[in-house]
Amino acid sequence: MISQTLDLLSVGFVQTGLVAAAILGLMSGIIAPLIVMRRMSFAVHGTSELALMGASAALLLGFNVNAGAVIGSILAAILLALFDDSSSHHDSVVGVIMSFGLGLSVLFIYLYPGNSKAAFSLLTGQIVGVSSNSTWILGAIAVVVIGTVLVLFRQLLFTTVDPVMAAATGLNLKGYSVLFAIIVGLTAAQSVQIVGALLVMALLITPGAAACAVTSNPYVTVALSTVFALTAAVGGFVLSLAPGLPVSVFVTTVSFVIYLVCRLIGWQQKKALAKAE
Repeated sequence: MISQTLDLLSVGFVQTGLVAAAILGLMSGIIAPLIVMRRMSFAVHGTSELALMGASAALLLGFNVNAGAVIGSILAAILLALFDDSSSHHDSVVGVIMSFGLGLSVLFIYLYPGNSKAAFSLLTGQIVGVSSNSTWILGAIAVVVIGTVLVLFRQLLFTTVDPVMAAATGLNLKGYSVLFAIIVGLTAAQSVQIVGALLVMALLITPGAAACAVTSNPYVTVALSTVFALTAAVGGFVLSLAPGLPVSVFVTTVSFVIYLVCRLIGWQQKKALAKAE
């Protein structure tokens, strides 16, 4: 199995997929802690469903699937950001948007007359089908996303951990919420093509949750989350080559194992701290 994996890694389209996985892991890992801190896990799932809706609509109409996913996810991100996270109706809004997007996605996939594998890959991912052109687009989006987060990280972190004080200093909370929601939407749209709409949270939530379990330092959290997301994306991709199973199976498994280990470490840290006191 190892020799088979090494042989496959020498194939051009597999190498392209590996690069795409690494880029997506890097992009997801950087924003995952902020998603967890902002308690946007459910909203991310809703965003991925509208990304699926846009991608499936584009597939049905013969347009670029990536463009459709981006349009759908950004639409969802803006709609969700317009509702304050503290609102009692926020979860209901996410649920309504998510069910609407999923319902239309089922319709578009059902009506698609082409290869059913292309439609099914939107649900579970198909990274080996990512072209060189798509990888360049992914790279360009990653530069925009990562660059924006790095430049505005202090403001995004401030509006996340202490929104009241951030507003008092003059920061536009709604503006930063919409901006971050668009960043999440762009990342979710790229994730749909690689890990599938149903498993986007494996890269956008789990690495951040794992990192937050072992440290409260925001900068260390981002660094750990990035390492975890890269490990899950690249490791999951490599592990999926020999058996020929969907990459999402291995990405979610690796990500889940990392989370369990981090939870155990965090529990040990709290136990040791309690004894010291």
